[in-house]
This record gives sequence, C-alpha cells and structure tokens, in this order.
Amino acid sequence: MEARAQTVIRLKPELMERVKYRAKGRNMSVNAYVESVLEEATKAPIPKLPKGFKTSPVIERLSGIIPAPTQEMLESDERLAYILSK
Repeated sequence: MEARAQTVIRLKPELMERVKYRAKGRNMSVNAYVESVLEEATKAPIPKLPKGFKTSPVIERLSGIIPAPTQEMLESDERLAYILSK
C-alpha cells in the first residue's frame, strides 16, 4: 500500500455537501475524490518557450528522429495524449 499523509481541512458545509455529491456520483469515497481533484489541479504545467526563442540546430535536427506517437501509444499514456491535445 502506498504511504499517505493525513491532513485535516475545514470546509463550508455547502461545499462539503457538493464534494460528497460529486464523490457519490463517481462511485468514490470522499477521500479518493478529493485526492483525484487535487492530483488533476496540481499536475505540472506544460512548459512553453517564449516567442522568438532560438532553438539549437542540433535540437532541430533531432525533431525528425523521434517518430510520431501511434494511436496505441496515445491510448495507453494519458499524459502523452493530453500534451499532444494542446
């Protein structure tokens, strides 16, 4: 079993009811639902290069070496699918 850190938070009663409702709708415990929401909200953002950024010619040549991902790769890796959907 994966280690967990225990925490206590205080919520407005109305918010707690909405959280319980959403968790029940997804057939999850409140704890599992809150953890999934926090995981999604804190995923690392995709870094973006500033406009006008000069890429090294070596890096530019590498872009042709890496094959395009297959549909199977996208279906098995949700992060890759997410990155390529943006």
